[in-house]
Amino acid sequence: MSRALKSPRWPLWGALLLLVAALLAVLVFLAAEYEVGRDQAALDQDATTVVGEIRSALLRNVQTLQSLNAFSPTPTGWDAPAAELLAQRRELVRLEWRDPAMQVLAQRLSPYRPDVFDLLPRSQALPEVRQACDAALRLSGPAYSASYFWPKRDGRGLEVMELCLPLSEAGESRGFLIATYSLPAMLAELTDAATLRGRGLSFVESDGARLAVHSVVPLQRRTLSAHALLDLPGHTLLLQLESPRRALGLFPNVLTGVVGALSLALLAVLALLARDMRRRQRAEQRAADALAFRKAMEDSLVTGLRARDMSGRITYVNPAFCQMVGLSAEQLVGSGLPAPWWPPELVDEYQQRQAVRLAGQTLPREGYESVFRRSDGTRFPVLIIEAPLIDAQGVQTGYMSAIIDLTEQRRIEELNRASQDKLQATARLATVGEMASLISHELNQPLAAIASYASGTLNLLQQGPQRGEDPVGDDIERAIRRIAEQAERAGRVIRGVADFVRRRDQVREAVEPHLLIEGISTLLTLQAKKRGIRLQVEIAPGTPRVWCDRTMVEQVLLNLARNGMQAMPLGDPGTASGLRVLRIAIAPVMGEAHEPGAGRCARWVRVDVIDHGQGLPPEVAQRLFTPFFTTKAEGMGLGLSLCRTVVEQHGGALHFEPALPRGTRFSFTLPVAEAHAAQPLEAHAA
Repeated sequence: MSRALKSPRWPLWGALLLLVAALLAVLVFLAAEYEVGRDQAALDQDATTVVGEIRSALLRNVQTLQSLNAFSPTPTGWDAPAAELLAQRRELVRLEWRDPAMQVLAQRLSPYRPDVFDLLPRSQALPEVRQACDAALRLSGPAYSASYFWPKRDGRGLEVMELCLPLSEAGESRGFLIATYSLPAMLAELTDAATLRGRGLSFVESDGARLAVHSVVPLQRRTLSAHALLDLPGHTLLLQLESPRRALGLFPNVLTGVVGALSLALLAVLALLARDMRRRQRAEQRAADALAFRKAMEDSLVTGLRARDMSGRITYVNPAFCQMVGLSAEQLVGSGLPAPWWPPELVDEYQQRQAVRLAGQTLPREGYESVFRRSDGTRFPVLIIEAPLIDAQGVQTGYMSAIIDLTEQRRIEELNRASQDKLQATARLATVGEMASLISHELNQPLAAIASYASGTLNLLQQGPQRGEDPVGDDIERAIRRIAEQAERAGRVIRGVADFVRRRDQVREAVEPHLLIEGISTLLTLQAKKRGIRLQVEIAPGTPRVWCDRTMVEQVLLNLARNGMQAMPLGDPGTASGLRVLRIAIAPVMGEAHEPGAGRCARWVRVDVIDHGQGLPPEVAQRLFTPFFTTKAEGMGLGLSLCRTVVEQHGGALHFEPALPRGTRFSFTLPVAEAHAAQPLEAHAA
């Protein structure tokens, strides 16, 4: 029995030995990685420092080169300072002063490399020079070209780069100062020798090919490499700094860490041994608690749960399912097919459906609806969701089903349908009333015009020819034509109002601004003459076409103009000239374009209707757009409300403000047709 008690402890000791060995290996590995990471971080920092040194030196060179032409404005006096500068700056190979046409005015070679351009003429490098100067003009400052290889007579060559510095005086260009840099000399002269001692430094391309080398490290496996970008105006160079890795060693705290880890491991093993006797008891207690918790949870569900084996025999049901079908758990567990809750008339259909599911086909996880029968014979709809029942070994042993009673849901859906029908009926009645109000308001003006033209026609017929003149047939024909036009306009109003009530899309088209005025000019002129008002129409030149429903927008203009005339009664003081004027102005609204270089463009057209009346009192202005609010004895209070609705349907806005020195300005906006074609406006619901 003692052997039986001790045998389970040997795996723990074996685990302890494996743990210690793994811990030591991990510590050694982590120590090595720590040193490599530390060295790599230091190398990256040094590479960044070297790039900063080179960038600062290049900036100082630019400042020196700028002062060169500031103190030597002529090519003759330029040569001596240029030679002195080349003697001080070993990284510079050549200095040139070129005019705006890129012709050389003065040049000077470095005394340290006088043979650089002996093999090939300098003109071979002109494309790189032009590239740098084009970038300098674009940046309005110094710019560098891409580096390129320049061959020499000794069979070798040099990687060089051009710097172009624009020169100007009193705002006029004096040409360019071209400085040719040697990339190897830049690495040698513009960096700190102490930082690079024992390291390799070079300029490389993105694929690793070296452009210029200052120093290299012996080829070996343990080599660290860091890269940093030298970002210059017009060109970017990649600098590579290499350093040999130091010999691998353990850092001082490894032994302390090993001892501490071993101690912790021993304590953990003792704790495991102490708890080993209590594990089984705790596991059994947890299993019992979990079983009780699951039982309480399943009993509290209102969703029915049913488990079946692979042959369709019931192995478990919860109380909710028993309550649904009106049978006890003892009656259900162990029963097979056909199920006792199946309606007799649907047994064959359900048998076929169960055979398909039990054949191993994929179950629909979204669920399916069915009909069950209670023990008292009543039917009720249910939603069944099935999933495979998997045991602890991952083997399917049956099916688990969740059943939801849909009786209450069906009742609520029926109530919702009835409520929706009532709401639709109410909405139809409201729409009929709205359509009647709209038609009665909108038809006032065309019908009044028809009556006026008819009365004028009767007067012409009664007058007859006078003093031997020709008959008034032309006047009668013109009047009858006007009557026909206004009758057609009344028809369009009726169709537009009907479409508005039915929430249909309005018929939009591209309309010239002057056509909006021409459609209602006759009516406006008659009403203006009748009231002794001068009508003034101003359309700004270049006003683009608008995207609108012409009939509805004409009605908006007519309503606003009529309101403006009514705001200037007889005897009311006019403008400075003594006339009462109603002004209609149409002009584009300028805005910034989205595309660069596109300038300003118009996306909206603004229409202003300005009168010189007494203005609007504050209490009237607050309720001006309220439906059925009016200050006229014969008005209905729908005109301005309908005007704002029509404008908002077009995506615009209608507002008003006082006009100086007196009067009121009503303004609304319409979208430009071209802007609508490029980017359709968001339609507003009717």
